[in-house]
Amino acid sequence: MKKVSQFVAGRFVAGALVVTPIYLAALLLVKVMKSLSHLVRPVVGLLPEWLPAERLLSLLLVLGICFLIGLAVRTTAGKRVWERAESSLLQKIPGYALFRGLTQQLAGQGQDSTWKPALAEIEEALVPAFIIEKLDDGRFTVFVPSVPTPFAGAIYILTPDRVHPLNVPVTTAIKVISQWGSGSRDLVAAMKGERMPQRRPI
Repeated sequence: MKKVSQFVAGRFVAGALVVTPIYLAALLLVKVMKSLSHLVRPVVGLLPEWLPAERLLSLLLVLGICFLIGLAVRTTAGKRVWERAESSLLQKIPGYALFRGLTQQLAGQGQDSTWKPALAEIEEALVPAFIIEKLDDGRFTVFVPSVPTPFAGAIYILTPDRVHPLNVPVTTAIKVISQWGSGSRDLVAAMKGERMPQRRPI
């Protein structure tokens, strides 16, 4: 009975971690569209009545604003403003820096060691993990994700001899986790510094 309840609770948490960000993003988008609807009303009367013009124009306006902000933060001045806002406000939000590091690495832009793929020794076994930080005494804070979602799991503080960093992309480790361990041999080969032998065609 305990195993069943743990299974149900684990699957519920995994599903919530997927659904919640999507729901919040959609809710935020709808709210922003409503707040901008008054700006597009003068144009709505010029369009056919059968067209949901107010919602469509509000959506296009939101997308246009996002595009312009994206252009702005690519400039030197925009980067400075964004960095100041990030350091003074966003960095104070719990978990922001951690998930920002993961997002950057997924986009191929990460430069730090946050979310570094690794194999950790847990109870006489090797498990896929991510190095979150290195402590002053040399130990590592390691996040061991649950299957099949990489965003829920357990935190361990392990000595260096039990943590084996891998020279593989974050996407490779996440793919192994989301596929119930399929492809783990590539992680083991990376730990040993070996290349996987090419399969001969049958």
